[in-house]
Amino acid sequence: MGAAIVYPLAALAEIAGCFAIWAWWRLGTSPLWLAPGLIALALFGWLLAQVEATAAGRAFAAYGGVYIAASVLWMWLIEGQRPDRWDVIGTAICLVGAAIILAPPRQV
Repeated sequence: MGAAIVYPLAALAEIAGCFAIWAWWRLGTSPLWLAPGLIALALFGWLLAQVEATAAGRAFAAYGGVYIAASVLWMWLIEGQRPDRWDVIGTAICLVGAAIILAPPRQV
């Protein structure tokens, strides 16, 4: 699968899994939230392993920019906190960085 498909799916799985733990630990929700959260985190790991890359670190580094963008969207759409201009600028810089890491042709 291509990074353009895998990275957003992986970000959704990672954020959902981490949020489940956050909700249990910080918001006092039921420990039952941990089960789907752990499944989501396992799915995240599997998805990230599907990216065609010459090194895991490169795949993880490029994913970081997408994760940041997804986290800001989560903050806005799920938590109701509108991003400010610094969130938007920082996210754009991270996505440019991810594109620079992924863009050069490399042999896989």
